[in-house]
Amino acid sequence: MDIAFDNSFHDSMEGFYAPAEAAKPSAPRLLVFNRPLADRLGIDVADASDDQLARLFSGEEMPGGANPLALAYAGHQFGHFSPQLGDGRALLLGELVAPDGARFDIQLKGSGPTPFSRNGDGKAAVGPVLREFLISEAMAAMGVPTTRSLAAVATGDRVQREQAHPGAVLTRVASSHIRVGTFQFFAAHFGVDHVVQLSDYSVRRHFPDLGAAPNPHLALLDRVIGLQCNLVARWLGVGFIHGVMNTDNVAISGETIDYGPCAFMDRFSVNTVFSSIDANGRYAYGRQPQIMHWNMARFAEALLPAIHAVDPDDVERAKQLVDAIPERFRAEWHARMRAKLGLEGIAADDGALIDALFDRLEEHRIDFTSFFRALAMLLRGEGRALEGLLPASDAMAPWIAEWWERIEGGGSPLDRADAMDRENPLYIPRNHLVEAALGAAEAGDLAPWSELLEVVRHPYARRPEWSLFEAPAPAEFGPYKTFCGT
Repeated sequence: MDIAFDNSFHDSMEGFYAPAEAAKPSAPRLLVFNRPLADRLGIDVADASDDQLARLFSGEEMPGGANPLALAYAGHQFGHFSPQLGDGRALLLGELVAPDGARFDIQLKGSGPTPFSRNGDGKAAVGPVLREFLISEAMAAMGVPTTRSLAAVATGDRVQREQAHPGAVLTRVASSHIRVGTFQFFAAHFGVDHVVQLSDYSVRRHFPDLGAAPNPHLALLDRVIGLQCNLVARWLGVGFIHGVMNTDNVAISGETIDYGPCAFMDRFSVNTVFSSIDANGRYAYGRQPQIMHWNMARFAEALLPAIHAVDPDDVERAKQLVDAIPERFRAEWHARMRAKLGLEGIAADDGALIDALFDRLEEHRIDFTSFFRALAMLLRGEGRALEGLLPASDAMAPWIAEWWERIEGGGSPLDRADAMDRENPLYIPRNHLVEAALGAAEAGDLAPWSELLEVVRHPYARRPEWSLFEAPAPAEFGPYKTFCGT
């Protein structure tokens, strides 16, 4: 089966990647294929068998028109600069142009070693592959900008980590795989000409409207900062913790990328950390805005040679853009929270109302996802759900009174409740359900994972048969830890 690739990065960015090939799997078997996404991309698989799809999306066969390559990039990992990272277990097959004109990368993850593998095996296990597929689909359904998953294929091989696991390959779809770390690599090793070339390509590919700006490189910085402010506000709005916000995991497209030790909060705590390798809480829930600011400062540093080459005075303007990030983020965050709380318009004391809410959520350790749906039910005159989340029925009475007064200034409470339900998911990938589903899948039973995937693809409308998917983890589930996988 051929894919109509149009490989602009391969053709115009020689020297920014290394050619590579996929390792041949011993017995590829299709686990799941995302047919709606294939339709979105314009990939016709109507006549393809599962065996054909397994061969194509495991690396056993290369589709016609593919130019497989591994991208070069660097990155700050937990604050420490690593001058060379790159795609150590990923292979970019090529780019395609969807029927609506949007361009996407098609990448294999876990397809074997590349020139950037640093003595690693380049493989992935079935658990991390299915985790990324599941959570990226959940994020897409909730309207959070994200990379997507097209296919997951078991390889028939074993992958050795702490123990042996069944191997798998994920096919990831992204607007591109250009990262902050991509700019850092070429700024550190090659200098201004390469940074300019990368920036020019990024503008052409992602933001062609910026090409006419007086300084397109400065405009690129401005645009990427805006996208990252929006993205992290959306993460916080659904209780998502990325877990490893290194600069090599920050896509300039503003999409969530690299679902390693990520998870969603149950009971709210601003310092929640799930990653087993984040011992100091650098990437805790509440620190994600500050880390985004820090990452954007590193992006600005990498872009400065290109910015300066156009106009030296714009270096100061770049600094001003970075300095303004906290205020810019707060505007995005308050807009996100107004939508979640059913608030219309902007009031001067909205920031204080939002801050007070998070103080109460922290104080009472309230389930984050359930709270906002229960609050909407209160507007319908049904308070039992909210009472069930609180240690006492009047535990949040002063805050609720202030919120209710603000609601009454903005139209019908019933309309506000419906608007809240359109913003606040009922079903998320609850950690205990994810672990149970992945455990069953590794043992050969995909049914629990497939059911959970169906649920999180429809996060807003309640279905009685899905009641078990609403509840937070039971007490016996205990503290939760996640691990880097793919």
